[in-house]
Amino acid sequence: MTTDWGQARLHVVTGKGGTGKTTVASAMSLALASTPGRVLLTEVEGRQGISQTFDVPPLGTEETRVVRLPGGGEVDGLSVEPKAALLEYLQLFYKLGRAGRLLEKFGAIDFATTIAPGVRDVLLIGKVYEANRRRRDGRHRGDAPLTYDALVLDAPPTGRIGRFLSVNSEVADLARVGPIHSQAESITRLLQSEQTVVHLVTLLEEMPVQETLEAVDELRSKGFRPASIIVNMVRRPLLEDAAIGQALAGRLHKPSIRTQLTEAGVTVTPELVDGLLAEARDHAQRVDLEREQRALLEEAGLPIVELPLLPDGVDSGSVRELADVLLPHFAHEQVPA
Repeated sequence: MTTDWGQARLHVVTGKGGTGKTTVASAMSLALASTPGRVLLTEVEGRQGISQTFDVPPLGTEETRVVRLPGGGEVDGLSVEPKAALLEYLQLFYKLGRAGRLLEKFGAIDFATTIAPGVRDVLLIGKVYEANRRRRDGRHRGDAPLTYDALVLDAPPTGRIGRFLSVNSEVADLARVGPIHSQAESITRLLQSEQTVVHLVTLLEEMPVQETLEAVDELRSKGFRPASIIVNMVRRPLLEDAAIGQALAGRLHKPSIRTQLTEAGVTVTPELVDGLLAEARDHAQRVDLEREQRALLEEAGLPIVELPLLPDGVDSGSVRELADVLLPHFAHEQVPA
């Protein structure tokens, strides 16, 4: 199945913890910037995963360039912080610059971002919404080109993604009039439009796969657009299919193994052969489980993109390797200017 992400500008990346969603989001931003273009990569969980991935100083609440590519593309990074987002919101809609800082002094800002239900997520998404609309002249309307050709959001994990993306719809229902209602409705329209797609990162393991499938169903039921399932850290089988079947059935031929080891100059002992047979069986069982999990993912009806396991770990160089794998899936897109 081919990827068809149309004219999407906002790419939301989610996944169960430990699946490498920040790494994938970083690689995706590089792939989009390679078209070439200017891309904003945003995180909302305060873990500074972007700065660690690209080996740059910790990100603040201002958009900061983290990568410039040889072809002219560039990636800006942003770590959205609820308190700063609320102060910006108060200034934008209510012109409460000094008053907003006074509210912060008395703890009202902390209260709103930690206690008030849903406010935190509304503010986090709202900052991304603002960046999506902003033009190079600093305005949000007019004919000037958009500041960013695409945006990648390193979003909360699959267990929370449905609520995170739908919180503005809930707020719009609560606030019937005024700027909060209007902005919440506008954000919901963006998130449910063809401009926004959701990518789900998983491993070929039972729990991540189950969470991924549940998240796909939830997102669809709430009107969002799951675009792809990205299987991360894929390990290629070390044995051919026939040998995997024999290993699973315990029918690998010991004499043949001894002969091959001897021909390779290895001193053969019964313990060595038994150990190799046990490893082969474990490997075959893992491959069999991964194929079973992949078949379950295929039932979701989404394109599946596989990214290889990086044996030496993740750094800025290896993220570019992953970006090269993702690039063909974006190459056909003409991102709006």
